[in-house]
Amino acid sequence: MLDAFLKMPLSGQVLVGLTLLLFVISTACIAERIRFWMRVTQRHPVFAKEIIKLYQHQPELVAEKIKRNIDLPIARIFAAALELDNPNPEEFRLAMESELQAEIPTMKRFGGVLELTVGLAPMLGLIGTITGLIAAFGSLNIGDIGGTKTAGVSSGISEALITTAVGLVVAATCLVFATIFRNIYNRQMALIQEYGGQLELVYRRRSGRDNSQSMIMSELSDAIRQLAAKGKL
Repeated sequence: MLDAFLKMPLSGQVLVGLTLLLFVISTACIAERIRFWMRVTQRHPVFAKEIIKLYQHQPELVAEKIKRNIDLPIARIFAAALELDNPNPEEFRLAMESELQAEIPTMKRFGGVLELTVGLAPMLGLIGTITGLIAAFGSLNIGDIGGTKTAGVSSGISEALITTAVGLVVAATCLVFATIFRNIYNRQMALIQEYGGQLELVYRRRSGRDNSQSMIMSELSDAIRQLAAKGKL
């Protein structure tokens, strides 16, 4: 393979080099995404369940729990709502939705690089195919079969085949990882929305109880003031 690459025309070597450069960049992006998604997928469900449970029974511990896991997208989303000062349920929901939108670029990071490689690598291979065939047919001389022109035909065909193969292999590899990351992203978005809805529901219930207690205390205070004004107390 290396020997065939070295015998290729300069145009073919440049195209293969560009394709491999794209692959190196994409490989670095894939490695970063693998580390990111391994951390997120392992910790997101556990963290979300613990936050819901703590907020129901021990809300004073929620802030410390979030602080220890602030590197997680879902932790930052929950923090955006829970750090508000006595919000109403609508403000609580909007805070989570706004932070969710802010976290989308983080979760989709380098997706554009992989998509570019998937689309561009076969195109570079196709260009190599065309230039290689042009070189092969340009060197072909019907009256000189087996003569000095054969080397030019062979190098042209080698350029066409190698650039095509490299482009397709690079594109296929990146496509596999891009699809895997997209599926993980969709599952994590569904998880965030599920537990975000549960947290909002718990907050609405707590807010409703607090409002009811405040109304009762307010009515009791009014009744006491009225009795005092009438001289009965």
